[in-house]
Amino acid sequence: MNFRIVSKTLGVLSCLIGLALALCWLYAYYDANHGGATDLEASAMRALMIATLASFGIGIIQILAGFGTLNEVLRREAMVIVGLSWIEVGILGAIPYVFCDPGLNPVEAIFESVSGFTTTGSTVMTDIEAFPKAILLWRSVTQWLGGIGIIVVFVAVLSFLGVGSRSILQNESSLNISDAGRSRIQDVAFILLKVYLTLSVVCCIGLLGLGMNFYEAVCHTMTTVATGGFSPKNNSIGHYENIWIEAWIAVFMFLSSISFMLYVFVISRRTNRLKSEEEAKYYFLLTVVSCLAIAFDLHLATDDHSYPQAFHEAFFNVISISTTTGFAVSDYDQWPLFSRMLLIILMLIGGCAGSTAGGVKMNRIILFAKISWRELVRSFRPNQVFRIKLNGTAPDEKVFVTTSFFIAMGFIIAGVSTLTVTLFEPSLDLLSSVGCVFGTLFNTGPGFEAVGPTDNFSILNPATQILLSFLMILGRLEFFALLVLFVPSLWRKY
Repeated sequence: MNFRIVSKTLGVLSCLIGLALALCWLYAYYDANHGGATDLEASAMRALMIATLASFGIGIIQILAGFGTLNEVLRREAMVIVGLSWIEVGILGAIPYVFCDPGLNPVEAIFESVSGFTTTGSTVMTDIEAFPKAILLWRSVTQWLGGIGIIVVFVAVLSFLGVGSRSILQNESSLNISDAGRSRIQDVAFILLKVYLTLSVVCCIGLLGLGMNFYEAVCHTMTTVATGGFSPKNNSIGHYENIWIEAWIAVFMFLSSISFMLYVFVISRRTNRLKSEEEAKYYFLLTVVSCLAIAFDLHLATDDHSYPQAFHEAFFNVISISTTTGFAVSDYDQWPLFSRMLLIILMLIGGCAGSTAGGVKMNRIILFAKISWRELVRSFRPNQVFRIKLNGTAPDEKVFVTTSFFIAMGFIIAGVSTLTVTLFEPSLDLLSSVGCVFGTLFNTGPGFEAVGPTDNFSILNPATQILLSFLMILGRLEFFALLVLFVPSLWRKY
């Protein structure tokens, strides 16, 4: 293990976080001078300045500790860098929440920061609008960085510095670069970043045109394209009571939940690849069928839901949950049991591989279904030869094993974590405990009952919040990149 290259690489990341914090400090300074300097803005400036200096200071120390080492990142170093990077940014991002007024205690601050960077969207803030605007801006920035930007920018910068970065991008499991072929990794990173920026700019322009002020449009844009779900408003998107804003955000939640590599194919004029794309097609079909099923259930089960109103609520909430964004326009906790159970299934599945969405991912569900069908047929036709294809290509048998292992691991982790939450929180009902775990492990955000869309996670004790923070990072890295840090042989020197 080359610890010096790990330190140097993490130092670059710390400085990038410091740069983002400095930009939020500039907004706090602007807001204090143009909106009237109050104790609220002063506390935001102080908190962001402390966080900026801490990030740059730690980053410089880490870079100096790795100075003079070879700029070569091998597989083991890449896995350690990816795992530790999410822990490091979670801690650095928590600093502003601790030093602002009103503030959070250290455990709550880490929970809020990790929830932001992992684009989970769970919160411990009881009155969001009471916090300084600059702090809420930072809260949105964490989600925008965590969506795809943090790794893509990270890789692009490292490429300029001469540090090998393909292994880092491959081990950041939310991105799928297997279709990138022999393209230079920095070229792929820049194309992904361009797609991300384009979606962000277009989404923001649309929200401005629909009546949002600039600050709120920027905040909601960052958390929409990141499929994160943070909002500077207590009532989330429901605050605006504007069907066109909801529709616009729903469109961009969906666009951000399909594989960004599809946009790369379009930009690079490899459109033939789109014809064999199964994942996006099945994901779109699942979303449409779920919207119609829940709308029908709402109309039948309640007297106050006409078909248009039922479809309106179902449309936004289904897209919000299936993309693991977590925005809310109504309290789906009050929906019939069938609709809530369907939302849990959508929460588990999540979006597409290579997108900013969380969950198991649609490609794994498709592949697991095909594997299950193959094994079912083999039970009575053992000699029949099967060739499973996904998106027009036949994956290696190793992919089948890792897919099955991932799904099994997900259920084991979810089960053990739910038992642990019930131990830590004996007053919580079962659905609330399950909602805590599923909402954080699969990066959806809100859960059900006590942690539903109109509530938050502040009712939980510190031990539970620490556990859920770990689950958020675990889910964001899709288990392996974080769990591997606990394997002793990984840390041995060459």
